[in-house]
Amino acid sequence: MPRIVTYNVHRCVGNDRRLDVARVAAVLAAINPDIVALQELDVGRRRTGHADQAHEIARRLEMTHHFHAAMQVEEERYGDAILTRYPERLVKVGPLPGHPRMPRLEPRGALWVEVEIDGRPVQIINTHLGLVPREQQFQATHLAGPAWLGHADCALPTILLGDFNATASSIVYRTLTSRLEPARRLAKRKLPTSTFPSPLPVLRIDHLFVSPGIEVHEVSAPFDPLTRVASDHLPLVMDFDLT
Repeated sequence: MPRIVTYNVHRCVGNDRRLDVARVAAVLAAINPDIVALQELDVGRRRTGHADQAHEIARRLEMTHHFHAAMQVEEERYGDAILTRYPERLVKVGPLPGHPRMPRLEPRGALWVEVEIDGRPVQIINTHLGLVPREQQFQATHLAGPAWLGHADCALPTILLGDFNATASSIVYRTLTSRLEPARRLAKRKLPTSTFPSPLPVLRIDHLFVSPGIEVHEVSAPFDPLTRVASDHLPLVMDFDLT
């Protein structure tokens, strides 16, 4: 049964303020996923020792990876990645629109990789939305439109996942569930899925959305001594099958 996880790793700085890429990789190794969507990765940034965090985590998990820099200043990059054990190909990366009246907000982006599971192509789109509700609405509408979920190449089955910084009561959530189903709602076994803040998670702002063709078995947010400290988010995990 395939397993996918989305995880905001907070540039691999934990709640103890310690920078530890190996600890984040250990969290993921314990989950043993086949596909990983990561947000808030540093690549070549002075503040985190110039490490390529995407490459290092992928190396430790023995996965291939694709990284997209939502923000780049000279050689320093910051963004999101998709890692996988499956055969894969990069389909698209790109920016998401910001708020036209707030140009200094942190840039956001999305990353689309096609993986092959048992000979079948599956579209995986990873994203990290902004913090301002109106900004998030622009970004969710863009994702739901012809550039991403409505794109001709975005054939079923599709999984959209990431840190949306928005709860299930938001316009963002309603916009995305007009195109895809929330995995949590489809899960056969109901488990806690709050992911933030990791020491005492009360908010569901990390999400998985799925198209027809994805049978969701279980969605969970592993809560243990390691996940409580490794990042300010818990990982969100989905076990599924293709129908």
